[in-house]
Amino acid sequence: MNDAWRALEAHYHESSGAHLRDLFAVDPGRAARYRIEGAGWLLDYSKHRINQETLSYLLALARSSGLEERRENMFKGEKINSTEGRAALHIALRAPRSSVIQVDGTDVVPSVHRVLERMAELARAIREERWLGFSGRPIRNIVNIGIGGSDLGPVMAYEALRHYSDRRLTFRFVSNVDYTDFAEAVRGLRPDETLFIVASKTFTTLETMTNAHSARDWLAGSAGSDSKAVARHFVALSTNADAVNAFGIPTDQMYEFWDWVGGRYSMDSAIGLSTMIAIGPQCYSEMLGGFHAMDEHFRNAPLDKNMPVIMGLLNVWYADFFGSETVAILPYAQYLKRFPAYLQQLTMESNGKHVTLSGQPVDYPTGPIFWGEPGTNGQHSFYQLIHQGTQLIPCDFIAFGHSLNPDTRGHHTFLIANAIAQAEALAFGRPLQKVIDEGTSAGLAPHRVLEGNRPSSLLLCERLSPAALGSLVALYEHSVFTQAAVWDINPFDQWGVELGKQLAKRVAEEIVSTDKILQHDSSTNAAIEWYRAHHR
Repeated sequence: MNDAWRALEAHYHESSGAHLRDLFAVDPGRAARYRIEGAGWLLDYSKHRINQETLSYLLALARSSGLEERRENMFKGEKINSTEGRAALHIALRAPRSSVIQVDGTDVVPSVHRVLERMAELARAIREERWLGFSGRPIRNIVNIGIGGSDLGPVMAYEALRHYSDRRLTFRFVSNVDYTDFAEAVRGLRPDETLFIVASKTFTTLETMTNAHSARDWLAGSAGSDSKAVARHFVALSTNADAVNAFGIPTDQMYEFWDWVGGRYSMDSAIGLSTMIAIGPQCYSEMLGGFHAMDEHFRNAPLDKNMPVIMGLLNVWYADFFGSETVAILPYAQYLKRFPAYLQQLTMESNGKHVTLSGQPVDYPTGPIFWGEPGTNGQHSFYQLIHQGTQLIPCDFIAFGHSLNPDTRGHHTFLIANAIAQAEALAFGRPLQKVIDEGTSAGLAPHRVLEGNRPSSLLLCERLSPAALGSLVALYEHSVFTQAAVWDINPFDQWGVELGKQLAKRVAEEIVSTDKILQHDSSTNAAIEWYRAHHR
């Protein structure tokens, strides 16, 4: 690594033993010093194991890694996804009409807004009961079929913004190739009131297309063999017009996106069609505004006042110097129950890499594991490990000032009190002397000690609005980018998922064609033979 990395490493050895109790004791202004506001969010990172010297070393590392240049190259539409020869322009999906963002000399903003206008037309037609099924009844059920980013984003956004959704409509999501997922999704639905959104960039994704064909069969069971009737119940989110037409979906029911949009960065592209139908074009536009506000903050705020940069650098600090392997995402908002799952793909598919941009092996940790559950449920599940376990697990607490639902018994106050208290308990713990002073016996005292010094961020926003969700997602997108820049890896490819897909296709063919000689390892051969024997 470079000189900035080595300087930070030396600083870690000098300072890592400091306790948060002492850092707060010697610095009464600490809470105000380590606080950033941007795009409607407040980040309090004072409960991290850092001081001003740490921050200066981290920022020097960011600059020496070329973060600012890499960031500008992304916003300018350069092909920063070097292994696939593509730009990574999810920021263009939420750019205002007045923006100019070029890829290969072409401004892509007008095409983005044309797709948004078409999406809005469909959303209004369904919400106003003008889109009719084969029997003449209005569409009331929306089933999104996708996987990966084509599922995790829409599911998360629907759950997060359910408060703003049209409750006359039913939304369900199918991703797993396990037929149970499809069967349960359509259970109880009327085929003549159901619209399927098939989301696949290539329209060849095995899981998605298997489920899409099952959906077409399910529709045909009621609509008969009339291809026009069946087509009325499908729209496609894809770039492959030929495959969409071959499936039986008319071109004017295909909503495109582009190869400079990665799946895990696509929830605000056409992939968000189910979200727009649920919350309406106006709320969807507000969500895009939140995304763009955080984009502007990331691009323009000084590094030391830049929320995504600071969050990304803190992840590098703990992963590479403290040996921390995971990050807990703890939203104190039930509507964000799918947010940790969404971040799992965004973070781990992006930064789970073992070679640098030049193809050289890395000799430092990249891509910590992200996981979590909403509070307060997690407190009665895994917080014990965070408080008293042997692993160091940095935490992101996410909380809102107001509930979106009437609350006459103080639910929300108690909810937020728990988030604030957990961050305090993690930071300061309960020392042995205090436990003894409370009258605990000598034998029991060690069990009641909480050492504290467990780092956490507190992310606060007034309320969970569409704009707040957009800026929150963009915050983590750019934090991922920051980490990748420091680690000198490509956060926009995902070659690791390809081998399993290829082998699965081969194994499926071998299961069906029992005369084929198996040429895998002995364990794989035995598993295939077991399934052949039990699936006759």
